[in-house]
Amino acid sequence: MAFGLLRLSPAAFWGMTPLEFNAALEALGLARGQAPGRAELHQLMRLFPDNQEKWDGG
Repeated sequence: MAFGLLRLSPAAFWGMTPLEFNAALEALGLARGQAPGRAELHQLMRLFPDNQEKWDGG
């Protein structure tokens, strides 16, 4: 969604807070009930790391 629908650059996407991203999705009628919390973000970072090294959460 971030890159396809919102046409954000990677730098713009990663520079956004979850609340800002949710607001951008709201503009398209695609918002979640609430922005993802810290635990969900950590889980996503573990599942989809930016590099090949395993993210340790710290």
